Amino acid sequence: MPTPKSPPKSLPAFHVRSLTARAVLAPMRRTLATASGAVTKAPLVLVDLATKEGVTGRSYLFVPSVPALKPLVALIHATLPLIEGMQAAPQDLERHLQKKFLLLGGTGLVTAAIAGIDMAAWDALGQAQGLPLAALWGGTPRPVPAYNSTGLGLMGAKRTAAEAVALLEFGFRHIKLRLGYPTLEEDVAVARAVVKAVGPGVAVMCDFNQCLDVPEAIRRGHALDGLGLYWIEEPTRADDYAGNARIARELKTLVQIGENFWSAHDAEKALEAGACDLIMPDAMKIGGASAWLRAAALAAARGVPVSSHLFPEFSAQLLSVAPSAHFLEYVDWANPVLKEPLEVKDGRMAACARPGSGMAWDERAVAKYRLA
Repeated sequence: MPTPKSPPKSLPAFHVRSLTARAVLAPMRRTLATASGAVTKAPLVLVDLATKEGVTGRSYLFVPSVPALKPLVALIHATLPLIEGMQAAPQDLERHLQKKFLLLGGTGLVTAAIAGIDMAAWDALGQAQGLPLAALWGGTPRPVPAYNSTGLGLMGAKRTAAEAVALLEFGFRHIKLRLGYPTLEEDVAVARAVVKAVGPGVAVMCDFNQCLDVPEAIRRGHALDGLGLYWIEEPTRADDYAGNARIARELKTLVQIGENFWSAHDAEKALEAGACDLIMPDAMKIGGASAWLRAAALAAARGVPVSSHLFPEFSAQLLSVAPSAHFLEYVDWANPVLKEPLEVKDGRMAACARPGSGMAWDERAVAKYRLA
């Protein structure tokens, strides 16, 4: 008679002890001028979720509107009484907080706060298990194709073309250009100058940051179609799925949206509407790693490639397990406050093999750049 198997050991439980958020303004190597304004420093909120068992999970949030930094910090601190003592299980925390904030709706600072907690909880769980997040999610940390998104703001044709060449550092063969100049002619001139400067072996994506109405997006898209751009990103309002669907049907160039999905439900609605050819959820805006993975599953079920938006440290882990993984958006904006920033080699960014996300703060730098 076979010996009965021992029941599987339960995973150790970790319980929320404290939640800390700190605002910093990190220096940026390159100013990023977009159609909606210029970003000269990286406004970040650093989140630390400490457990009673001694493990601390970390995440950060990018808040391009500096006046929103302090309110977000205050909101995260005010959230602690809602989860203090709870098991630090990411999806349980997410469901609990979504229910608590249901009457406020699922966008803005509330979703950002939940995302910061979700990602920090996943980081804590990965550390507790001694596994990088990709392994915790059933995959293997691996290098993922990346494009350089640290510059190429609205600077005119000559300066933008020169910076485009500089963005080929670290072996990048894909870069992203911001468009949305006052006229179609300027957009075309800048795009043409960049494509010429980097040569035929480099793919150029472009991003309008939602600055066009639908007819103008179609008009400019047709003018750009012949330049060989890899994709046109957010040509019009991100939540106008019908308008984006019209644009996607009209243009030869692929249409990319997704950084302004505020939930996996938004991703589902956009995909159902045919609003894009590609999606790129933002780990903060969509509500954290848990929601990002749900959106990636929806995209994979429809054969739609999924890329990341910002947060390369978490995004490299997420893309390592996404079935239709496409590109990682590389920015180095958190590097000044990280002990060991991730590196790009041959245009690929490897997911960190350390437990959790692998992030740790450089506390001396945090103190230097902290917003009082």
